[in-house]
Amino acid sequence: MRAAIDEGFREAIGRRRPMRFPVMRESLCVVLAVMAIMAAAWQAGAQSGTVAPGQPMAGVTPHEFERFRLGLEDFLELETAEEGLGPAFNGASCAICHNIPAVGGAGLIAEMHAGIRDDLGRFKPAYATEVDEGGTLFQLFSVPGHACQPVPPPEANVVARRVSIPLFGAGLVEAIPDSAIAARADPHDVDFDGIRGRPALVRDLSSGQMRVGRFGWKAQHATLRVFAADAYRNEMGITNELFPEELALGIPYDRMLLCDRIPDPEDVTDPRTGLSGIDNFEAFMKFLAPPARAGISEVVRMGEGVFTAIGCARCHVPTLHTGPSDNPLFDRRPVPLFSDLLLHDVGTGDGIAQAAAAPNEIRTPALWGLRFRRVLLHDGSAGSVREAIERHAVEAASARDAFGALDEGSRRALLAFLASL
Repeated sequence: MRAAIDEGFREAIGRRRPMRFPVMRESLCVVLAVMAIMAAAWQAGAQSGTVAPGQPMAGVTPHEFERFRLGLEDFLELETAEEGLGPAFNGASCAICHNIPAVGGAGLIAEMHAGIRDDLGRFKPAYATEVDEGGTLFQLFSVPGHACQPVPPPEANVVARRVSIPLFGAGLVEAIPDSAIAARADPHDVDFDGIRGRPALVRDLSSGQMRVGRFGWKAQHATLRVFAADAYRNEMGITNELFPEELALGIPYDRMLLCDRIPDPEDVTDPRTGLSGIDNFEAFMKFLAPPARAGISEVVRMGEGVFTAIGCARCHVPTLHTGPSDNPLFDRRPVPLFSDLLLHDVGTGDGIAQAAAAPNEIRTPALWGLRFRRVLLHDGSAGSVREAIERHAVEAASARDAFGALDEGSRRALLAFLASL
């Protein structure tokens, strides 16, 4: 297996996706060096039975490893305006926003959303548009000339920031059946526990079917392919098969034509591989390994018991399971993500309505890999786990209050448990 992967990696280096425009030799060398280091680390981890953050899942085939590698290459690639970047964007590569503690992880860049709340408390997007469902994203940057820099209108009175969510284990999350997520819903609180989670029903652009969303702070996407395509267009301005029109809210069409002279869609199929950029991003996320737990001590075990006892596990469900699959990587596997993947109002909503989510709703964040995150909550405004817990309210008020009532030993044990995730 290792020999096959080594050979596949060497061959793949020689089959790099051809660039439409020249890139700096130094940039290419950096990308190849990073990839070689990651491949060596993965091989060492696979032999020891552990996989470090940013590596492919243990057990991938040589073909899957190659797909992962191609995706990693595209994830690291810095786009340019000549290749389609912009005219409005939040980052020039995926890795700029997903890099903590490794490529594919969380990030510190906070994108901006804005909208309007009327006198009756009803939310509407800042701009009515058919291009973006919701019309709330305003990118932070634009290509030189900056004639197409989106700016919220003066009447926008709701402004929210969102930091990047880690992508580790995303393929396992995608493989969880819709029915398994929907089965945990209780929108009418029939058991009177104060928790009213509901599934986000969204249209999957790849299939045209209604699915249960699970990716994004608002659970606005159900599949990795659509999630990748949305980010490529919204975050980098690279139009593609699923999102073929540029997004720069408030920019007139005729001005957009002057800012963006690259024919749409800009994400084209590589004739050597038959794959587009969104195909490669999808594969990278699909085979990206889930985060492993840190050392588990008696204190950590005690803390996990406290976590369940005070009600945290009602939303941060320790384990969901994938459904049947022809691929053993995803066939009826446990997914210890500590989330129910449902929408809840826990008092930390960003005020933005998006897809199926109301302004006050947020998808339960997965807690696996929590120890690697530097900032918490959707906007990165919580600097510690304790602060994040104390800011919970509404559906999470009882768990928050129970946390505040813990004795010091139980509280330390709970925080030690969370630090092991």
